Amino acid sequence: MDLDLTQEQQLVRDTVREFAREKVAPVAEELDRESRFPYELVAELGQLGLMGLPIPEVYGGAGGDTVSYALAIEELTRIDSSVAITVAAHTSLGTMPVYLFGSEEQKQRWLPDLASGRKLAAFGLTEPGAGSDAGATRTTADLRDGGWIVNGSKMFITNAGTDITWGVTLTARTGEDEISNIVVENGTAGYEISAPMKKLGWKASDTRELSFRDVSVPERNLLGPRGQGFHQFLEILDGGRISVAAMGVGLAQGAYDLAYAYAKEREQFGKPISRFQAVQFRLADMATELEAGRALVLKAAWLKDQDRPFAREAAMAKLYTGELSNRAANWALQIHGGYGFMDEYAISRLYRDQKILEIGEGTNEVQRMVIAKQLGL
Repeated sequence: MDLDLTQEQQLVRDTVREFAREKVAPVAEELDRESRFPYELVAELGQLGLMGLPIPEVYGGAGGDTVSYALAIEELTRIDSSVAITVAAHTSLGTMPVYLFGSEEQKQRWLPDLASGRKLAAFGLTEPGAGSDAGATRTTADLRDGGWIVNGSKMFITNAGTDITWGVTLTARTGEDEISNIVVENGTAGYEISAPMKKLGWKASDTRELSFRDVSVPERNLLGPRGQGFHQFLEILDGGRISVAAMGVGLAQGAYDLAYAYAKEREQFGKPISRFQAVQFRLADMATELEAGRALVLKAAWLKDQDRPFAREAAMAKLYTGELSNRAANWALQIHGGYGFMDEYAISRLYRDQKILEIGEGTNEVQRMVIAKQLGL
């Protein structure tokens, strides 16, 4: 058993860590306060090859493995979740369907812009009445005269309305008991994108409601065989859970970093509060759980890289790190005391950003359902 990272993986981790500290950290609070999308950072991430990290070089990506990708998402989240989810949703949910299920012509047509970060991709699964029950999709796509006519709506969709968004891969009913994945490019007539939604956290990320009213889409925009959409998005969600699990580790690590630094400098009763056992034990627990959470994430990523089954491990990692990030953010804010409740301290932003990690990409309850099924229960 070799638990060391390869030189390439270490290089990715260190490069992203440096970028996050030097480029993201100085503007994270401002982006959050202004709910401003980080266009400049996305462009720089694209130049570093991080917007298409796991996409093969032949399609304009960096050709990295899943472990490297998970490490990159962790390091970004350690500083700012909004930037991290922009990369994760674009890569795991937006770009991957094209790479995994698209024809060679579709890959050649769309992937170079997506893998380079020149364009952003979105994934339209959730609907106002279909969240955890993703199979209850009501959006329809009827094939008429060589094209799809799409009607319906999608909710809470990341990256759908930016100035550089390419389009959305959406799930739609193409028959009575049939779901397919279809690409709708931004600017298509009848495709309406709401104003940015106001959120508790992830304020600098782009989240929209989408509406489709008799939207005409070329038949060639179907991804993969007709009727395979349900199985396709389950596969996409399995992979996406690794990136969101990496976000859980990253946020917990960021909370630990802030709590550790604050405990070393904050003095009460004549000494740093890091000298008090109550604070030491919290930090010790956080450090221990971080090791466990990171191990779960990296194992799931490694299994995927080995082309071995990883759905159970991805769900376990996502469940555990989501709840770990909750505990870590809460403990870290408690260590900060009253100052942690103030927006001028970064822990308040991490505290707000955390909760969605127990909801998005499948709630904690859905993860337990997935795990139970994998256990044969």
